[in-house]
Amino acid sequence: MILIADSGSTKCDWISVDSQGNQLLDKLDTKGLNPALLTEKELSEIIQANPNLIRVKDQVSHVFFYGAGCGTENPRLLLKEVLQNIFQKAFIEVKEDTLAAVRASLNHKNEAAVVCILGTGSNCSFFDGEQIHQRVASLGYSIMDDASGNYYGRQLIRGYYFNQMPEKLKVLFAEKFNLEADAIKNKLYKQANPNAYLATFAEFIFTHKDSDYIKNLIIEGLRLFSKNMILQYSEEIKTIPVHFVGSIAHFSKEEVLEVAEEFHFKVGNIIRRPIEGLVKYHINHLDSWK
Repeated sequence: MILIADSGSTKCDWISVDSQGNQLLDKLDTKGLNPALLTEKELSEIIQANPNLIRVKDQVSHVFFYGAGCGTENPRLLLKEVLQNIFQKAFIEVKEDTLAAVRASLNHKNEAAVVCILGTGSNCSFFDGEQIHQRVASLGYSIMDDASGNYYGRQLIRGYYFNQMPEKLKVLFAEKFNLEADAIKNKLYKQANPNAYLATFAEFIFTHKDSDYIKNLIIEGLRLFSKNMILQYSEEIKTIPVHFVGSIAHFSKEEVLEVAEEFHFKVGNIIRRPIEGLVKYHINHLDSWK
């Protein structure tokens, strides 16, 4: 049995397949497994809380894990050790979520493309057909992550508190979320994963896209992301596509295309979840890990 996992800070999608790519179990979900934010104990407890994963742990031959927070060595090794302790008979590979986006979105293995992640966080990289290149080092959600879920959550809360949000939307927003100042400050400054907490508010923008205020909010975030991230590859995007991966990109497809025209780049694939593309990739290249 082969397990493939794609994790953000909020949620992790798992899929189990055989060596032919046939799905063995229903798609599995756990909380996000970001080793840059969570302790070894927390990571282990999240995995072990899913009984279906634990039930098959001794049948697993390979675990291919892609996740937020896995781009630097120490967090990556921490998560690999956690996985190895649970799936003791398996080959374990842990890679950053950027590589998952690349492998899942390309039309063919050696395609050159700029690949963007717009989920809980955001990122942008250039794949030259062999290697990934990043021209901006991520400094995390509090400084970067334009057009991400946590960015939009932050903008919604600010708009609400600065009285910039239209009154009708303010009422709807307050009905859906606990917007008491003490509750927000507790989540942001005293609880784990404030970035994931902020991202929970982002759903609101996609259920109220008929509002000019919301549409402008989406557009402005995408403009910032394009200016600060995509235009780092201004020469490359003249001749290669820009692929997008993540739920924010998926639900704002119309706005992505609008901003792409404004910034003169060609949108390639827009994929909500990369997990299916990762299955195809790993089955086609399974001999590389035997």
